[in-house]
Amino acid sequence: MNSCDLASAKPAPSLLRRWLREPLLHVVLIGLALFVIYYALNPSAGQRQDSNRIAITADDLAQIRLAWMAQWQRPPTPEEMRNLLNGKIREEVLFREAMALGLDKDDTIVKRRLAQKTEFVMEDASALREPADDELRRWFAQNAQRFATPSLVTFRHLYFSPDLRGARARDDAMEVLRKLADKPEESPELAGLSDPFMFQDFYAERSPDQVANIFGTSFAQALPGLEQKKWQGPIESGLGWHLVWVESKMLGRVPAFEEVEVRVKSEWSDEQRAEGKRKMFDHMRSRYQIVLPEAAPATPGGTVAHAAAASH
Repeated sequence: MNSCDLASAKPAPSLLRRWLREPLLHVVLIGLALFVIYYALNPSAGQRQDSNRIAITADDLAQIRLAWMAQWQRPPTPEEMRNLLNGKIREEVLFREAMALGLDKDDTIVKRRLAQKTEFVMEDASALREPADDELRRWFAQNAQRFATPSLVTFRHLYFSPDLRGARARDDAMEVLRKLADKPEESPELAGLSDPFMFQDFYAERSPDQVANIFGTSFAQALPGLEQKKWQGPIESGLGWHLVWVESKMLGRVPAFEEVEVRVKSEWSDEQRAEGKRKMFDHMRSRYQIVLPEAAPATPGGTVAHAAAASH
């Protein structure tokens, strides 16, 4: 067999090999690989083709109609409905354009509003279960002082003004007290002995806080130690000197659970909701490193770094 016969006997390249050597196929495969890598690095890119699509659903229309009816107590007319729909579309278009332009960045009002909406989401996420009766009773026992009623005092006073009497105000009050020894609360001898007071002369069933708001803390603290049904003093307030007649006292007490059960449940719920929100925020904050200037006060929670150290 000669060399020509040997050459003719060599098998022809397969169709697969010819395709693999084709430059056009190489270009297609490289393009496909780049496409896959791009979408792997930009998972949201596949959604961009719909970024200019505004879909109004039947639920949107129902909400528009319900909002109108809640305000105007009647269904919208077809023309009003068209205007409402156009308004919603306009709002969505302007919102998307604002986001595209970055108008939401560094805007205090937008940040505050979004933070507020997140607070609402946290409120919803903190939806509470109903407490069992024994659980509520245990919580009440641990927090009983929250529900204690304050001591109440009913009293009358005579006022001696430093503005009118100067340094003699206390001595004058002592002299009047001697005159009123063993005299009743409404003795005729009271007339003209004291000075006009800017508020009341008689106070019924006032708590220490209520008394302190008018006369000051030291005056309010002195009242529980006074005897009843006799003139005593002088007691100094933030306004001057006073002789005091204590008509009655009512000691504070912790009510029984059944008396305040509704309030106990309300305060338990408030506490549980606040604790749930606190834990949620702590979890959110733990995902961030807070960078503060050196002069900034320390803040609790989270990972905090100072600007100088963070820059290295």
